[in-house]
Amino acid sequence: MNDLDELKRLVTGHTVVTEPDTGDVLARIVADAGDEPGSWPHEWIRAGEEHDAAGEPLAALQCYLRGRFPFVDGPGRKRAQARAVEAFDRWRRDRGIEPEAVAVDGVDVRVWTTGLSREAPRPLLVVVGGLQSPKELWAPILPRVADLGLAGVVAELPGVGENPLRYDWETPHRQFSAILDAFADRARTAETYLLASGFAGHAAILAALRDPRIRGVVGNGPPVDTFFTDPVWQAGLPRSTRDTLAHLTRVPAEEVFEHLRDWPLGEDDLRSLTVPLAMVTARRDEIVPPFDFDRIRCATPELRLVEQDDVHGTPSRLAEVRAWSLREVLRMWPGADPADRARLEAEWTAVR
Repeated sequence: MNDLDELKRLVTGHTVVTEPDTGDVLARIVADAGDEPGSWPHEWIRAGEEHDAAGEPLAALQCYLRGRFPFVDGPGRKRAQARAVEAFDRWRRDRGIEPEAVAVDGVDVRVWTTGLSREAPRPLLVVVGGLQSPKELWAPILPRVADLGLAGVVAELPGVGENPLRYDWETPHRQFSAILDAFADRARTAETYLLASGFAGHAAILAALRDPRIRGVVGNGPPVDTFFTDPVWQAGLPRSTRDTLAHLTRVPAEEVFEHLRDWPLGEDDLRSLTVPLAMVTARRDEIVPPFDFDRIRCATPELRLVEQDDVHGTPSRLAEVRAWSLREVLRMWPGADPADRARLEAEWTAVR
């Protein structure tokens, strides 16, 4: 069972879209588990249904995603997860977004895609969110990706959302390569860029070290070192972070940090990265320790970095971060339209 007070603090501080009813919903919640009135899942689903009825599908989607936060641990959150997928599925129709399945280690993993074409293949942008970010959180970006002249795929880390795989050292970065393999006949996968948030950034760097088709990585607050090894830092993490990691790795919560101890990226790994790396960091990141970002800065001198006065994932600066991140992708892609680069530069400047 989750710490309800912690969840309320986190969902307020980590709001992706600020809605006026957030306080009202939180006030109605008196229990974490279950699916009865007053429970975390039930009240967020109720709020989502109200937005759905008002013709506000993306606001509804955000509520359903909060209802399954931090991970699916029972029927209520399972229902919220399903409602989120259904809401996005309705919204994406007539927007050039299609569902696909990618085989990873013989297991089908569902993703959302745009811009795939055998006749006119485009360079590929693969987007993956963090530990608590189902693909439906990021998938609304896909029409913008297509407008920029790229094919796009939005996936989830193993164990998140609909992804049935186990989160371990190897699978997340192998999943990136499996996505490239799956769409090699409909995208120019030799020109692939990764946009990876949180822990997906760790996997994206590993993938870029191993797969020469990946031509650049844009990340947001990835752990690379001390997060995995420092017991003092780990002791101060939100309980929901520890429990989410335990759920995804399928390791008991009291053993999960010992399980992760061998996951750091060495300085030699970071120095051997030959593709462009751009990174968003947060000054008040409560998940990833500052040393991890210092390690990235020191080991990758050509790193392009923007620092935000925010918490992990920079949720209150989402419009700015997304504009900057897409701008960085276009800076990495030699074939990008200069007009698109200029528009994203102007957009980023306007929301700073």
